[in-house]
Amino acid sequence: MTQRTVFFVSDHSGVTAETLGHSLIAQFDALDFTKITVPFVSTVDKAKRAAANINTAARVQGSPPIVFSTLVKEDVRATVREIVEETDALFLDFFDSFLGPLEKEFGHKSQHAMGVSHGIQNYREYDRRIEAMNFALAHDDGSNLTGYGQADLVLVGVSRSGKTPTCLYLALQYGVFAANYPLAGSDLEERRIPPPLFDHRDKIHGLTIEPRRLRELRRARGIGRRYASPRQVSFETRRAQSLFERLDIPFVDATRCSIEELASRILDATRLERRTTS
Repeated sequence: MTQRTVFFVSDHSGVTAETLGHSLIAQFDALDFTKITVPFVSTVDKAKRAAANINTAARVQGSPPIVFSTLVKEDVRATVREIVEETDALFLDFFDSFLGPLEKEFGHKSQHAMGVSHGIQNYREYDRRIEAMNFALAHDDGSNLTGYGQADLVLVGVSRSGKTPTCLYLALQYGVFAANYPLAGSDLEERRIPPPLFDHRDKIHGLTIEPRRLRELRRARGIGRRYASPRQVSFETRRAQSLFERLDIPFVDATRCSIEELASRILDATRLERRTTS
């Protein structure tokens, strides 16, 4: 598999460059990427160090790295960009590509401010995300059976099907109050909703997963042979899906979905509001 190096260069956190850059290189699954984020490149000295690292990567790998840039700081942008752009790399500036046409369309100059996308622009929404994170942690894996009335969503599924990371992502990204509850024992045997969730039937959303993938995840934890045995894994996944289908509970197959895609599919299915803070 062909190896290429990708740099995400920013004069702030680098989150925007990473997000947009990852979306683009994900389209090239025949390539293997080494990804390097270089944040806070806001001075000439930092730009020179970044340029040296980029040129070293080009020399070692024998092919030009890809540089995704979100340099925006007005007073040093031109100089810093010139230093980085002159490296042995393909230089792609997201802001140059899009801000110019937008300024022309809107008839206004952009503010060229750092960290606008991922800073705290709305304290009320930011506080909600923190509260949602605390809620997800407090109601993880059925550990706290109180407070479900406050939940926007209750994810259910077998152990290691992706409930916890999905709840945390929904909380952090969208301010969704998400609890999760594990399916096991008599619930699977009888294909029933766990008793603590009887009064919250309308908030339940299921996660399924293919047996082979679940077995891989469980074996990595190393918790006993039965936990990851083919027979146990097959039984749990089969019964969980049967429960969802019999009780008409909406569910998503988590086998080949990223956490981001799982969250998006769940929000779309439940029609919960996406409370983004940008």
